[in-house]
Amino acid sequence: MPPEVVRPDLAARTDEAAAVAGLDALDTPTVTRTPWWRRLSSSVLPPIVALVLVVAVWQVVWASAVLPEYKLPSPAAVWASFLSIVADGSIGAILWTSVSRAFLGFLIALVIATPLGLLVAKVKVVRSAIGPLLSGLQSLPSVAWVPAAVLWFGLTDATIYFVVLLGSVPSIANGLVAGIEQIPPILPRVGRVLGARGLASARHVLLPAALPGYLAGCKQGWAFSWRSLMAAEIIAAGPALGIGLGAYLKNGSDYNDIAGVFSAVLLILVVGIGIELLVFRPLERRVLQTRGLALT
Repeated sequence: MPPEVVRPDLAARTDEAAAVAGLDALDTPTVTRTPWWRRLSSSVLPPIVALVLVVAVWQVVWASAVLPEYKLPSPAAVWASFLSIVADGSIGAILWTSVSRAFLGFLIALVIATPLGLLVAKVKVVRSAIGPLLSGLQSLPSVAWVPAAVLWFGLTDATIYFVVLLGSVPSIANGLVAGIEQIPPILPRVGRVLGARGLASARHVLLPAALPGYLAGCKQGWAFSWRSLMAAEIIAAGPALGIGLGAYLKNGSDYNDIAGVFSAVLLILVVGIGIELLVFRPLERRVLQTRGLALT
């Protein structure tokens, strides 16, 4: 039988296709399936172990009587204080007052900060005018605005929301600006070629491409808004404002109830961690997965 004749052009195309396939394989993210028990052990057990260690150290320090009881309560006393507000049903109203304010303030901040960030990122005059101001407001503790807000709005919800907005808007806007700055220049050019200009470009090109930075700014904005809310509720406390977590913490301080103070601090911490784990962590993981950056 005559030997097979391999055409040079066919061999070259075959080698090129193999090379491209190899590059595609390298670029394709690899998804690994982890058993549920391993995911559970790696995500649930470490914080539980850390919590047990903290409580154990806390109990040892309390039992050693290094600090008096009115300065450092026992874990059992803090737990009893927590159970007391659970038993009388006030914990629901306390959590709802603070969490509803935080979510509403954060949503208003998103509505304000998103177009503001787009303007700062794309309009040079606006960036020169208010870009440094946004950075300065982000570094300014929003608790500094509480006295002025009380004088302007009185002991009303407007004071709370004003402080929350000043704490969250700069972080969200700056996060969006940072995300837009990291967009490859080719993407907006392709968008303009395809007819995406103005609002269409912001909706279909800029925001999706800047989503990781935007989400990071939202995450930081939520943290700042939550801290601002607690500060505002502690300082601007009054019957008209109801009792949130900040007011509950202040009441513990006013009545020298150190167990109640620790209970309030732990509740504030639990809510902050819960929002991070239940809202922002899944969103961040989803965004990174769609970009092939965090799939394991």
